[in-house]
Amino acid sequence: MSVPARAWAVTAAGTAVNLCLGILYGWSVWKAALVPANKDLHGKPMEGVNEGWTYLDSVEGTVAYSVCGITFALFMIPGGRLQDRYGAKIGATLGGLFLAVGCVVAGLMKSYTGLVIGFGLLGGIGMGLGYAAATPAAVKWFHSSRRGLIVGLVVAGYGAAAVYISPLADYLIANYGLTGSFVGLGVFFAVVVVVAGQLLAPPPVGYVAPAPAHAADGPKAAAVDFSARQMLRTWQFYALVFLFIGSAQSGLIVIANAKPFLTDAAGKTGFFAENAWLLVTFIGVVNATGRVGTGRYSDRIGRLNAYALNGLISAVCLLAAPWVIAEKNVLLLFAIIGVMAWQYGGTLAVMPAVTADYYGPRNLGLNYGLVFIGWGAAFLIPVAAAEIQKATGRWDGAFYLSAGLLVAAVLLSRTMRRPA
Repeated sequence: MSVPARAWAVTAAGTAVNLCLGILYGWSVWKAALVPANKDLHGKPMEGVNEGWTYLDSVEGTVAYSVCGITFALFMIPGGRLQDRYGAKIGATLGGLFLAVGCVVAGLMKSYTGLVIGFGLLGGIGMGLGYAAATPAAVKWFHSSRRGLIVGLVVAGYGAAAVYISPLADYLIANYGLTGSFVGLGVFFAVVVVVAGQLLAPPPVGYVAPAPAHAADGPKAAAVDFSARQMLRTWQFYALVFLFIGSAQSGLIVIANAKPFLTDAAGKTGFFAENAWLLVTFIGVVNATGRVGTGRYSDRIGRLNAYALNGLISAVCLLAAPWVIAEKNVLLLFAIIGVMAWQYGGTLAVMPAVTADYYGPRNLGLNYGLVFIGWGAAFLIPVAAAEIQKATGRWDGAFYLSAGLLVAAVLLSRTMRRPA
């Protein structure tokens, strides 16, 4: 038996939804416009196309990003429940509308409060509802031995969003201001997400996903489907949450501060200073590729083996980052940040796949929504990193904190076993 064409259509639709929801990964472009290098400008009004806006400090420039991530994670839970009970179309439609309204509110309010309410809260709600709909809808069409690849393809859209959102946002901010960038993208996202969401259909009753020839070599499916209550009674659930925190925070720190890192390494003038969005776009490409690549080889070598491999290499790069920035080595900075982005992207493919492997695909929407709390909690670390940088004037302490958490998560992953 071959996989029906409808299964691939659902996968493509899920990827399209995530290509819009992934605006979060372009945040450093907006942060660069909101947070000036000259600290004397903090709290001062902007001029030109951004008239009506006020400059923020580094911590304020991170809060809306973190609020969005935490809200995103919390609304994965009701989003997952909605998906499991009523299907993916409703969640995707609501997600697109909430994200669009949030962007418009952030643009029109022209304030720190507007960013927190619009981008942070309303945008986070939209991302949680939409993201919870896309992955489970596709996973149910495929055999467990392909789960890593399919999850990787769907969530790659979220990572790849930075590839086009970063340069587009940079252009819109320069020509139409912060308000124009938020409002324009909000309207565009509403149309794409709502239309693509209508294609997220579950398989028919009684459908059995065909198994490929190499199915016996990959991770095995759960023997039973755990309910959320049953899952919460297993220690593996809490371990998965910590694994999510440990790996996600290292990528989120880089995503939130990509442009400042490049400025520190390349200087405040020159090609890279004027085109710092290139690093954000590079992160998006590697992030998306890491989701597909890690998902694919996790089907062969095991989910947590792939997690540990990615994590250890990324931890070495985190420890090396202060030296690379101090040496002003831009090429090496791209290389180590690329490793961090691959690791982070791979985590977003591994975690839903291992959740389905451990607890079954039937209740994956709600179960993964609960595990996803770890991703939301990871947003507290970029805030702590911003505080460390503000107090010391350097990023060293933030990188060392991040590396320590990632190593602890890798060590915990070595103790994991499938729940009985």
